[in-house]
Amino acid sequence: MIPRAIRMPPPQVSPVMQRLSAYIAGALRKPLPAAVAEKTKHHLLDTLAAMVSGSRLRPGREAIAFARSQGGVKEACVVGSRIVASAGNAALANGMLAHADETDDSHSRSQTHPGCGVVAASLAMAERERASGPSLLRAVALGYDVCCRLTQSLNAIPFRAAGHSTHSFGPTFGAAAAAGALARLDARRVRYLLSYAAQQASGISCWMRDEEHIEKAFDFGGMPARNGVAAAAMVAHGFTGLEDVLSGERNFFVAYGHSPDPEELARELGGRYEIMDTDIKRWAVGSPIQAPLDSLLELIRARGVRADEVERVVVRVAHLGANTTDNREMPDICMQHLCAVMLLDGTVTFKSSHDGARMRHPKVLSLRKRVELKGDDALSKAMPRREGIVEIRLADGRELVHHTRAVRGTPENPMTRAEVEAKAMDLVTPVVGRERAARLCAAIWTIEKIRDVRALRRLLQA
Repeated sequence: MIPRAIRMPPPQVSPVMQRLSAYIAGALRKPLPAAVAEKTKHHLLDTLAAMVSGSRLRPGREAIAFARSQGGVKEACVVGSRIVASAGNAALANGMLAHADETDDSHSRSQTHPGCGVVAASLAMAERERASGPSLLRAVALGYDVCCRLTQSLNAIPFRAAGHSTHSFGPTFGAAAAAGALARLDARRVRYLLSYAAQQASGISCWMRDEEHIEKAFDFGGMPARNGVAAAAMVAHGFTGLEDVLSGERNFFVAYGHSPDPEELARELGGRYEIMDTDIKRWAVGSPIQAPLDSLLELIRARGVRADEVERVVVRVAHLGANTTDNREMPDICMQHLCAVMLLDGTVTFKSSHDGARMRHPKVLSLRKRVELKGDDALSKAMPRREGIVEIRLADGRELVHHTRAVRGTPENPMTRAEVEAKAMDLVTPVVGRERAARLCAAIWTIEKIRDVRALRRLLQA
């Protein structure tokens, strides 16, 4: 027992933790630059639309049923349902909805899908705290900053190659930061928050073997969102913890780091916004398939390519992309199937990319047999940029080639507000109808006017 007269020295807090915790604590008081606010709206709408569409897919249906079974205090809505659940359960369900398939956004350098975890946690905590629209927007941008910096501080690509799930680690910290800011935690309590996030950080990249996408939806979105909200709720309730989990004996980087760069967590905070470097998917399909579909669309539009004149198609992507999309059983992650659909339809919609029955249609099967997928060394070296090359030989002997170096929706080739809204309408309309889908888009574009985020419930529930 320590005698009363003796006082323990104050805990040592590293400069990185000081800067990071102060930034998180003050984030909601700092307006976003105009371009960052606009880009954040794009990702907020895109992720909410992914939740709505995901509510009708099997991972989403399972998540909604689970949330319904849990009961508890009513704090936040479960999208695509009439359920109002605890913030933690709503975050879990909505995170799974957002990654119920391959519709949500991604950040290449950090090897994460930030939106499914960060937006789900932000929405749940914003509802619980009755936060305003601007507060939700700033929390989302903050969550992306922390999420993406976290796995970059761990040297993301080797970290993932070692078997860890970057898609779980980064979003856990991002969700915690966003939820903690919305809970109005001061800098000291943010430091506790980050310790609880670190204790819950987990995930192994065997998720890629999940054929039904249910565990993957939990790993990418549900678990990080739930854990981030739990960390914020516990600290807001009065839980204390370590002042600095990032430094000192047996710290986070000792446990998980392989040539880590802890300084990355606080580097250029408030000057470099990671959401500006985050991709929005033009097509509701797996990331490696984005570039080939862009190339096919360009050849169809510019060269008038028709499916009935195609003799052979060669698709080249990075080896990892070829391995994960080669003749898969799920339509939205099958390269050969989606290339056939693009050639037949001249586009790929959410409906067509999720039509399992069409994978057995004779016309699709005939064309699919003519599509050859190859891993390419040069395109592997271009990673994490996902390039793609499509080579087509036509019946008249012509050979056409298109190389997509910057996928539509990436920072180098961003989508416009109109394109983001068109994608959202395609995802949301089948679930809630065109009129309510349009009102959801309008609400996000004018989110500065929303005083209480719960006003979004009537647009998100079904």
